[in-house]
Amino acid sequence: MNTPAYAGGTPVRNTPIGYGHQYIDDADIEAVVSVLKSDYLTCGPEIEKFEKKLCDITGAKYAVAVSNGTAALHIACMAAGVKPGDEVITTPITFAASANCALYCGAKPVFADINPETYNIDPDEVIAKTTSKTKAVVAVDYTGQSVELDRLLAHCRANNITLIEDGAHVIGTKYNGQPNGSIADMTTFSFHPVKTVTSGEGGAVTTNSKELYEKLLLYRSHGITRKQELMTKESEGPWYYQMIDLGYNYRMTDIQAALASSQLDKLPMFSARRKEIVKKYDEAFSKIPSIFVQKEIPESDTTRHLYILRIVPEKLKIDRLEFFKALAAENIFCNVHYIPVYRLPYYENLGYPEGLCPNAEKLYSEMLTLPLFYSMSDEDVESVIKAVTRIAEYYAI
Repeated sequence: MNTPAYAGGTPVRNTPIGYGHQYIDDADIEAVVSVLKSDYLTCGPEIEKFEKKLCDITGAKYAVAVSNGTAALHIACMAAGVKPGDEVITTPITFAASANCALYCGAKPVFADINPETYNIDPDEVIAKTTSKTKAVVAVDYTGQSVELDRLLAHCRANNITLIEDGAHVIGTKYNGQPNGSIADMTTFSFHPVKTVTSGEGGAVTTNSKELYEKLLLYRSHGITRKQELMTKESEGPWYYQMIDLGYNYRMTDIQAALASSQLDKLPMFSARRKEIVKKYDEAFSKIPSIFVQKEIPESDTTRHLYILRIVPEKLKIDRLEFFKALAAENIFCNVHYIPVYRLPYYENLGYPEGLCPNAEKLYSEMLTLPLFYSMSDEDVESVIKAVTRIAEYYAI
């Protein structure tokens, strides 16, 4: 667009603010230091403590801590039995790992379009894209809002498909009053620093199935076991182990687990603050004609990980890029989540065409990710609102 550069006057704030930031307190630091002074830096007791705490919070029977959210998705697909020739349905509005996990297993990712109002995967699209080759559905709780689990579970159960909930954004959210993480066949989590809860890097898979749990444990640690009941030969002594499948080194360290456990203790306050900020954003932006506010399904009591600002291009003289630049001029630094996965060059080279999911592509062209994190002050929040309002009014048609 040949639009004049933004000239909004003095920026709404003097210091920059980014879209996300971790919150680390003394309790977190003490938890990590305690591990550093202990006998175990990895493969120690903090892993089991963290897994138990995650089960307590989500209501799941089992949890397997891993090195990152991508590893969680990979072993979840492996545990689901995803193999070459299979298909795995997922959304294009996600980080690449939600689709890459299918490729890691030799399967084909199949992209189902989104609901244009909630931005989550559309169950009707999942149903339409299901074939006899569909082995799993990786449903992403985009921004932290739960996917429509009832519909997706009913469809998957009826077609012998494993439902993997990609819950990288969802910790702290409840679906019909039940914590996400205990509903789908498996739920994967990520604890990257911009997430609600962080361990630096780290992830986990939760499940209520003992059979899936045993597989996840194997795939996390090279396919190696010390459990006699899983071995094909008699033990030769206390040191004995067997590799009974091809797994990976996806272990989380005790350092990460201690940090994650300490962070989980703060989840209620993290969740409450994020809800406060989202409420303020929604109230302010719903009054602006050129902004569309993301819709929430009534079943989801959402702890939002991302706040998506979606512009209505027909009501503005600028496009998303110019809005992005104008916010930067106000010292509000945003991001975009996400480029539709199949439009990444690697996927284009696999033959995925542009236009595959029209709702997803339209959303991508109109959205920005605004700052949203626990330690934002009320002044920070108001400065974001003021900047968005100023720019929307400046460029209003």
